[in-house]
Amino acid sequence: MSRKIKYGKSIKIKAVKAVLEEHQGVNMVSNQLGVDRACLQRWVSFYQKYGAAGLTPRTSNTTYSKEFKLQVVRSIEEKGLSFKAASLKYNIPTPSTVRTWYLTYINEGGTGFEKDRRGRPRSMKTKSKESTGKPLSREEELLQENESLKAELALLKKLHALAQDKKKKQ
Repeated sequence: MSRKIKYGKSIKIKAVKAVLEEHQGVNMVSNQLGVDRACLQRWVSFYQKYGAAGLTPRTSNTTYSKEFKLQVVRSIEEKGLSFKAASLKYNIPTPSTVRTWYLTYINEGGTGFEKDRRGRPRSMKTKSKESTGKPLSREEELLQENESLKAELALLKKLHALAQDKKKKQ
């Protein structure tokens, strides 16, 4: 599935050249074109590093390998790079991606990159004893049955109240 491109390559080049060649301010150009200032600064950085090819819109989501993510995070730690500098060095579109990788590495270590984090969680995690496979004690079974009966009673009361309300309206 392709992604929607907000700004084409020609608009990006026009904006970057206005900043670099015409010596217009980033704020002024961003206001004229209706582009976020930080976004324009990122375009300028990518243009200076990679030329016009650095402004080519990405038409699909890029997946990065575990090794690549580790390389980026380790360069941040060893060389003291900022997220912005690391994203520029490794041609990653936004620094927030690098920040996410770094926080994952800090919290979970290198094994955190092995998990697929995209999309909805597969299922809700419950802490009931049924999910662990241990049999319930007699007391726990009775408590569960009691909760079920309470819910059923509440449902019946609500149904009865709705029926009474319907009769009154007629």
